[in-house]
Amino acid sequence: MPVPTAVPARRLIAALTLCCALLAGTTACSRGAGTAQDTAAVVAVAAATPSPSTSAERQKFAKTRFVANAGLAAGATYQWIVKPWKAGKFKKGAHGRRFALVKAGLAGAFAYNRLKAATRNAQGDPALSKALAPLGAGIAALKDLPSRLRKGESTDSTVSSFDDIINKVKDAGKSAGAEVTDKVPSAGELTGGS
Repeated sequence: MPVPTAVPARRLIAALTLCCALLAGTTACSRGAGTAQDTAAVVAVAAATPSPSTSAERQKFAKTRFVANAGLAAGATYQWIVKPWKAGKFKKGAHGRRFALVKAGLAGAFAYNRLKAATRNAQGDPALSKALAPLGAGIAALKDLPSRLRKGESTDSTVSSFDDIINKVKDAGKSAGAEVTDKVPSAGELTGGS
């Protein structure tokens, strides 16, 4: 016959607390069920559901999301594309060139993704949408550039294209009252493609 072992005090306290909570809950539910006051309380809670946001709130959130997404695109572009290019990391024979190009390719794909999201966000605000409208073709043209960066093809023109579009997006945001500042994403965000 097995010898019973002592149950730790923490388990006993947790079990006792759970039993008391269940007992108190069932007792409270059985008292006064179906009264007019209970029904009125349920109706009042149901009537207090949140209403949809106003157009002003949607516009504010559109600008906020635009600034966040454009800032991430700008930060990734500067940190992993423009800065290494200026340091000469993309030149043939440079130490760590392959790794720098792979990171630049990832950053380019991430920046393109965030710029597309920023463009969608801008559609919620008329001024921002109008300011970004001329940049749609330029942003779409960035789609194939990350693969060129990874391969090390025409890095000067590719880096210039990314930097130019990012600066135009920043200027468009500033003109619409949504100033964009660089926000460098983490390496996990880059590889996750958020």
